[in-house]
Amino acid sequence: MNGFIQKHKKHITFGAGFLLVLALLLNIAGFQDLRQLTLIAATLVAIIPIALKAFQAVRMKAFSIELLVSIAVVGALAIGEYTESAVVTFLFLFGDYLEARTLERTRASLKSLVDMTPQEAVVLRSGQPITVPADRVAKGDRVIIRTGGKVPVDGEIVSGQAFLNEAAITGESVPASKRAGDKVFSSTVIDNGYIEIIAEKVGDDTTFAKIIELVEEAQESKSATEKFLNKFANIYTPAVVALALVVFAWTQNFHLAITFLVIACPGALVIGAPVSTVAGIGNGAKNGVLIKGGEVMDRFAKVDTLIFDKTGTLTKGKPQVTDIKGFGLYEENELLRLVAIAETVSEHHLGQTLVKEAKARNITFGRPDKSKVKRGSGLMASVEGKCMAIGNRKLMKSKGIYIPEEVETYAAAREAAGNTAVFAAVEDEIAGVFSIADEIREDAALALAEMRRHGVKKIIMLTGDNRHTAERVAAALGIDEFHAELLPADKVAFVNGLKEQGHVVAMAGDGVNDAPAIAAADIGAAMGEGGTDISMETADVVLMADKLMQFSHAYALSKATIRNMKENTFFAVGIVAHLLIGVLMGSVHLASGMFIHEASVLLVILNAMRLLRFNRRKPAGPKPWKYQMPGGKVEGYS
Repeated sequence: MNGFIQKHKKHITFGAGFLLVLALLLNIAGFQDLRQLTLIAATLVAIIPIALKAFQAVRMKAFSIELLVSIAVVGALAIGEYTESAVVTFLFLFGDYLEARTLERTRASLKSLVDMTPQEAVVLRSGQPITVPADRVAKGDRVIIRTGGKVPVDGEIVSGQAFLNEAAITGESVPASKRAGDKVFSSTVIDNGYIEIIAEKVGDDTTFAKIIELVEEAQESKSATEKFLNKFANIYTPAVVALALVVFAWTQNFHLAITFLVIACPGALVIGAPVSTVAGIGNGAKNGVLIKGGEVMDRFAKVDTLIFDKTGTLTKGKPQVTDIKGFGLYEENELLRLVAIAETVSEHHLGQTLVKEAKARNITFGRPDKSKVKRGSGLMASVEGKCMAIGNRKLMKSKGIYIPEEVETYAAAREAAGNTAVFAAVEDEIAGVFSIADEIREDAALALAEMRRHGVKKIIMLTGDNRHTAERVAAALGIDEFHAELLPADKVAFVNGLKEQGHVVAMAGDGVNDAPAIAAADIGAAMGEGGTDISMETADVVLMADKLMQFSHAYALSKATIRNMKENTFFAVGIVAHLLIGVLMGSVHLASGMFIHEASVLLVILNAMRLLRFNRRKPAGPKPWKYQMPGGKVEGYS
């Protein structure tokens, strides 16, 4: 029964509206008795879904708005106010209908995401291409995608080249060039080209599926404001019933008490906060930012201190080997081969850079016999029977490996030029130094300037890299302070120290080595790199396009969302207060008060919907600047 009524609630609403119009026409025609019957019919039709929800609330021992309206309508019928009862029930249902429609629109970003889910895939089976449902693709399948096709799984390109629109993942509409060796993600679309990929993640494990799951969970989660308002409503509603009884006892005016009861319904107050949260999170999803719920919005809006990792966050995380210097033990390519074998187990950007350099030189290498990663300093490995140590000075010192003066002088000079120096030792003797340079992200300077403008008081950079490179990046971006050569545990301690001083801290990192610090911060933000598992699980905010401007957008959006919630609360409380004063003074009646009440619900929803179109303002009058670092120039603003 309940399911049937909810399914046909729209038809019931417009049926009651039709009867109201008919009653108006009968009144004009002078058929008063028929008019009264039509009004009663309109009331009885419209009260069904309202009374049903009121009954369910009573069974759950809760006081709902529907219960207040039901009591008021019964009272209006009892005193013969048929016009009032019909208008009140219709307006309540119509307001509910408008609310549902508007909420549906605020969730449009999620619906549009779901609609992007690919339904079919072309896979090679027994050497022949066949079309199968996307959820039937298995790991390891070779999948073919042509121009205009959607990528059905996450995987790596093994053949072909194409331009992909990755807006579904990153929020960026400019197509990205992809070729063999690059990763692609489910629900991205080939604008032009042809690729074949090996499926790595399928079904619910794809990045896109996880995005949808995270956005759904975020939109269902409640902010601190919502939780407070829900508790307030549970106290407020029975209090209104008690006050209505007091009004009746004082005035002996049953109609006035019923009017007071209906007008005091906290509808706009209850709906104002959740609709703002849903709209804000929807805006973030549309712009490639995953914000994990209303509580995250609350905390993010209060952040006054930002901490950034360097490699992969302020820089692109795509460093290049600029020089290899051997010190007599091995020829350059042979040393690179040994180092590449050891670094195949590393997740760090620098280790993977050395592996890529070996591949680029067409050097063949395998995997180490044994290895142990030393987070924040490098790794130890057994390679072809040789004990190797690859990393920074801290690693060399901790293993008692002496760095000759000649090596130290060379490494310091490379660092002063903006490189990261990676030492390689074989059997406790320094064999060479690898120089690696990274580029600052093009949007870093502008993003930091915007976040300062939106209220951030202090920006700090923490890095495991050497002091020279860290100093150059900090100076280029105008960062307040930096700390170099830190281990992951040092970053966590630094974050906790700031929190103990009363700062509200956001930490942005690449989601791998920085995961402990991200988890320790009040707000953890991860550069998604297409949505790595660790970044999605650890962070409160995930930047799907790896762009710091998305972080700036998320920060400004959180402030706008919380401001919107406060505006809605002010509107709701103010309107109810004015209406109640009007009721007690006799200037507001049941039907007109109910109309204004429903209009206030619509007002807070429409106000929240402004967040769907929210976009941060660009700073006034930025001056472009250029900064040269090894490996390329960086453009930004000052």
